[in-house]
Order: sequence, then C-alpha cells, then structure tokens
Amino acid sequence: MDRNQQFEMGPRLVIVCGLPGSGKTCHAKTIEERLDAVRFAPDEWLDALGSSLWDSHMRARIESLQWNMSQRLLRLGCNVVIEWGTWARSERDVLRTGARALGAAVELHYLNVPVDTLFERIRQRDAEEPAITLEDLRKWAALFEEPSAEEMALFDQPTVT
Repeated sequence: MDRNQQFEMGPRLVIVCGLPGSGKTCHAKTIEERLDAVRFAPDEWLDALGSSLWDSHMRARIESLQWNMSQRLLRLGCNVVIEWGTWARSERDVLRTGARALGAAVELHYLNVPVDTLFERIRQRDAEEPAITLEDLRKWAALFEEPSAEEMALFDQPTVT
C-alpha cells in the first residue's frame, strides 16, 4: 500500500492477538511493512532496556507508554500495529474504543494456534529465560479469552493479511 492510499483510508490500528509462540511478532512485522505502520512490541522494549520479559510492572509501564504514543500517531494519521498479546477482551475493548474515538479503523488479527504447536515453536526459538514450560502454556491458554464471533464483528475487516 502506498502512502497516498494510506491517507485516503485514514489511520488504522491493528491489534495482533495470541499466546506466546503464536507468531505475533512475525505477523506484526509483515503488517507493519505492508501498512507502512509503527509497530509496538513490549518484549523488544523490555529487552532493549535490559529488563526481564517476566517483569510485569515494567511491562505494564511500557504498554501504557506505547498506548499513549499509539494514540498520538493515530491522531497524526499514522497506522499502528500493537502486538501485546491482548489476552483479555477488556484489553482489546479499551484499544478498539480508544482508537475509534480518534477516528481510526481498528482490526483484530487473532492467531489461534494449538498449545502443542506453541510449545514446539517456543522450544525451537529458545529465547525466554527462564524457559516457558508446557504447563505455563496450558495455564495461560485457560486464562486466555478467545475472541468470539460477536467480538470479531466489532472490528473492521483486515486490509492486508
């Protein structure tokens, strides 16, 4: 998509939703490139700051900062990709309603991957310290609020995949 097409469409927020190992970063980078967007990934910021991926307090602070920056970018007419995982519908609702209040279209890209596949991908990338276990994934999958058809209908159709 070229820059003129982007501005004709208006700003767009793309939320990439899924558990660890679902391919959020790879997918978000593809969308970032295709939409000429700014991508926000808290794991990258935590790593750059020398913080643990497991530091929930720092993650919350980074996500808050990223959301503030995202809103500013949307007001300026830019496209934004957020790859926070957004496990809870309430998180996705806040992002959707906040972006819509700024006049932005909002897409939800849900990456639904079986737990066994997630675990195999995580083992292959071997990036987390401490390592994510199969039990961790099962626990998180039970906590994850999968987007329903009703929720998906609240979002705009994806412009690119």
